[in-house]
Amino acid sequence: MVKAPAYRCSECGWTTLKWVGRCGECQQWGTVGEAGVQARRVAPAAVPDARAARPITELRTAEAPRWPSGIAEFDRVLGGGLVPGAVVLCSGEPGVGKSTLLLAVAAKAAHSGRRVLYVSGEESLAQVRLRAERTGALEPQLYLASETDLATILGQIRDTDPELVIIDSVQTVANAENEALAGGPSQVRDVAAALTRAAKDADVPLLLVGHVTKDGSVAGPRVLEHLVDVVAHFDGDRQTALRFVRASKNRFGPTDEVGCFEMTGDGIVEVPDPSGLFLSRSATPLAGTCVTIALEGRRALPVEVQALVVPASTAQPRRVVNGVDASRVAMVLAVLERHALLSLGSHDVYVSTVGGIKLTEPGADLAIALSIASAHRNVALPRALAAVGEISLAGEIRAASATKRREGEARRLGYSRFVDDGVALVRIAVAETIAAGRKQAEPSHLVAVPEF
Repeated sequence: MVKAPAYRCSECGWTTLKWVGRCGECQQWGTVGEAGVQARRVAPAAVPDARAARPITELRTAEAPRWPSGIAEFDRVLGGGLVPGAVVLCSGEPGVGKSTLLLAVAAKAAHSGRRVLYVSGEESLAQVRLRAERTGALEPQLYLASETDLATILGQIRDTDPELVIIDSVQTVANAENEALAGGPSQVRDVAAALTRAAKDADVPLLLVGHVTKDGSVAGPRVLEHLVDVVAHFDGDRQTALRFVRASKNRFGPTDEVGCFEMTGDGIVEVPDPSGLFLSRSATPLAGTCVTIALEGRRALPVEVQALVVPASTAQPRRVVNGVDASRVAMVLAVLERHALLSLGSHDVYVSTVGGIKLTEPGADLAIALSIASAHRNVALPRALAAVGEISLAGEIRAASATKRREGEARRLGYSRFVDDGVALVRIAVAETIAAGRKQAEPSHLVAVPEF
């Protein structure tokens, strides 16, 4: 018998001999609890011939079988469809549309003839029925249950014998043998482990809905994300109808795919080609607008960046941004003032994107700079122009990732002029683009426009 550490962190498994309020590994507060005092030595067991280790070169590979969920954008994120026995954790902020999307997945699977079990721990059966009526998800092969007891849910899975199981949500389910409150780290760990084991044994795909914390991470212990096969995150602004689904972990496919959806009064609708969602509908070119080609996973999307530059009414000029990184906008403003000779220190600057999308990649720097310069000079940029590039503090334009893919998407959408790292300096890019905008404008538009 050997003495084992008496306290263990429920988040990361870190152990210590004495109790501490904060985990020394993951730095979480209140997660260190008592964990057994004695640990037994484990004797090596005999290994059957069928389970003996073999050279990796002698093993045969077989692609995991998949079946489509009926929603192409969701299948794109999963890597082609649902894998039998796979456990998918779907997380997102409250009200983003997790339950609506998974109910649509359940209805599609039931419509194809598969038996589906949808277990709701947050809503009653009548509430789920009303939402199903509104979204057109009424199917005879879709079975509903409102349970929060783990043993009862496992019994429902055994008696129903479904081909797809959906649990909404894992934080509401509790194991009666565990005295902790539902949603606590130990409860979430026990529930997730039991449901995962049941899904693997029955070879049935399992979709789990997970809550998120204030910082956007999945609530509960980190072991929850290790237990599941796929972690899909629902992202979207409540003020807009657009929703993105991204996979941060996927054992059966890539993690750089993005599914695009739109919330409507009749439920959630997939958007296979969102190229027009982030562009304005103006028939004439407007000063202060520039289009960039942003990457969402492997998908290239045209996004319009709008800027407004007006004389400051206070001693401290305002810098207001929406949909872009405020620190990068501040950097672009400094570069424009230093290297492009734009006097912006006495002006209020407002920068925003169209459609509520968020641009976080540095490839949007050039479009932000051109939109600000266009607004400052009151000159509309050419309509057929798309700008992609990262701006350095030295005023240089660096190539963004996947330039060929962005350029191909720009050509497909009719943008014949693609400004990128082919222009070495931001000063030259701004000067040439403003000059091209002046050439396309009528003489009346050139009155009272200062020289560059």
